[in-house]
Amino acid sequence: MKLRPLLLAIIVAAAPATARKADKPAPRPLLTSIDGVPLGELPKQELPATGCAAYLWSKGTTHALVAMASADPARLRLSLDGKITDYPRTAQQGAGGFGFAQTTTYQAGDLTATLDLTIRANADLTQGAAVPSGTLTVERTGQDGIVLPVGGLIGCTATKEVTP
Repeated sequence: MKLRPLLLAIIVAAAPATARKADKPAPRPLLTSIDGVPLGELPKQELPATGCAAYLWSKGTTHALVAMASADPARLRLSLDGKITDYPRTAQQGAGGFGFAQTTTYQAGDLTATLDLTIRANADLTQGAAVPSGTLTVERTGQDGIVLPVGGLIGCTATKEVTP
């Protein structure tokens, strides 16, 4: 008989915790296609240990993190056809700032990706800059090319600006 009150007390004590867990929404699954193209959404990305990274969101109908470019090592991270891959920088031209050029090309295998970015320092941002506009172009041998408008932010762990 003494077991019932103890069991009832455990159930009552556990009920609020269970209710709190049920109130939390489940995380939204990542998109595998942005506006009908094979570019997918990247999961949350961390700042690099040193240097700067550009975090770029699609500016079309769907707003999702589609690319992360790091200045050092110079690479571009994309989710293409459901697979997240880093592509090394192969060329750059034009002044951008924070370790990035205005136009940067990344390539591996049959994929060539080009970022063309407008980078603006902003007094409201410390250790970074805004990317108010840009395009991400992805070309693969034997497949249709993709041109996606992007925008975003550059975040840096270093305290001074890195120039291209």
